[in-house]
Amino acid sequence: MDEKLKTVNIYTDGACSGNPGPGGWGAILEFGPHRKELSGYMAGTTNNRMELFAAISALGALKEPCNVRLYSDSNYLVQAFNDHWIDNWMRNGWKTSNGTKVENQDLWFILSAQTRKHHVEFIKVKGHADHPENNRCDELARAAVKELMDMDARAAAAMEAAKNSAGQE
Repeated sequence: MDEKLKTVNIYTDGACSGNPGPGGWGAILEFGPHRKELSGYMAGTTNNRMELFAAISALGALKEPCNVRLYSDSNYLVQAFNDHWIDNWMRNGWKTSNGTKVENQDLWFILSAQTRKHHVEFIKVKGHADHPENNRCDELARAAVKELMDMDARAAAAMEAAKNSAGQE
């Protein structure tokens, strides 16, 4: 960690209704007394993609290089950096140790670039346990999934109403 940089704690989580299916992500950024919550959704995605997108979105929200402690319950995310999987994937042309294409390569590429802007320490937390920030991120992610599903339901109802209305003319 660089002593001259601000230190930010980031907490992230992803959720998916079905895998693949509608997904959501949540993140919390904390710097001193300041706290910011972020969330969003995507259709037709996976839980792993939402975990990665939460980290990408949180790091992307930082306005300057920072020391970052990024807390996640995703082994996939944390191990990729702490066990240097991502370094090996890049060295092997985005192939795994058994020669298959790395999944979610598009997001790993973005996340890798973002981690070069900051000093990031990835910290594993137990999911759905007594970690208030992780639990809040889970709430944010699940609320985003619900928002997307509600929006889809309203759109489907409006299309059905329009179809019925057109059939009555």
